[in-house]
Amino acid sequence: MGHSMGCQVSLVQYAEHPENVRALILICGSYGHMTSTFHGVPILEFVLPTIARAVLDRPNLARAVWSRISPAFAFKVAGKVREIDPERLRPEDFLPYLEHLRRVDLPMFLRMMRAAGEHTAKDILPRVKVPTLVIGGERDTFTPPFLAREMAEAIPGAELMIVERGSHVAFLEQHEIVNERIFRFLRERVLQN
Repeated sequence: MGHSMGCQVSLVQYAEHPENVRALILICGSYGHMTSTFHGVPILEFVLPTIARAVLDRPNLARAVWSRISPAFAFKVAGKVREIDPERLRPEDFLPYLEHLRRVDLPMFLRMMRAAGEHTAKDILPRVKVPTLVIGGERDTFTPPFLAREMAEAIPGAELMIVERGSHVAFLEQHEIVNERIFRFLRERVLQN
């Protein structure tokens, strides 16, 4: 199971060790080149190197600033700019996610973002032989729903779920329907085999 950049990781893990993978659940992510799809344009491809250079030039300052961003403030900003659905996302569900992001080492995170932007696992998709569920958010601006559709179409027998009004964290915004769909997929396609 992978979310966001974790979809690439899950696909590569499958390709390298298929004997260890019984199923794939790919949530609000992409098979590759993630920095080229933010808001449907490759803006991160251009901006990310500048941000990374600034952070790597002053890693202690960057870490200090990054670690002091309040999760509550980030929640409010994300809701105002519609990166999340503030009407469906409870702060108590999202704040631990933001707290985790705040604790991630910023230089390492930016290197991971750059690598996710340069890498693609697209060639793996047609070779997937395990049950696969692809979940996308209808309003996901980071990994738009066309990526979920592309993955589901390229993976033989994959199932697709597009979460209505879902953002990049659709699994938190509408956890009841996403969890129900995941459990049904596991019961019907994985645990019976």
